[in-house]
Amino acid sequence: GKGYMGSTQAHLEFLPESTTDFIFAVLAEEFGFLGVFLLLLLYTLIIARGLYIASQAQDNFSRLVAASLTMTLFVYIFVNIGMVSGLLPVVGLPLPLLSYGGSSLVTLMISFGILMSIHTHKKLLKV
Repeated sequence: GKGYMGSTQAHLEFLPESTTDFIFAVLAEEFGFLGVFLLLLLYTLIIARGLYIASQAQDNFSRLVAASLTMTLFVYIFVNIGMVSGLLPVVGLPLPLLSYGGSSLVTLMISFGILMSIHTHKKLLKV
């Protein structure tokens, strides 16, 4: 990367929608490999925790809801990064927890709240 605030693609407006759809490209340009690696590590930990919550759920319905919410997050991340890197066509999908978007953030927080509720009501081991 070119360092913090040293990017040319976003500041010279070569990237359309640099705060929403193409925020991953801005992050990669400003923070380089380390920034991308840390972001992908964070996403991997969140998805792994969501799948762990799904595996510890109380019943099948909770398990399926937790797994589907986690996989929805994964699909959003996969499509956005694929779109920015040129592997997938450009669609208006924001990057979770990073892009500027009101409705996307609200739905993401609702799904995190549901995951937290499923985790709170997980099955307890009986000794």
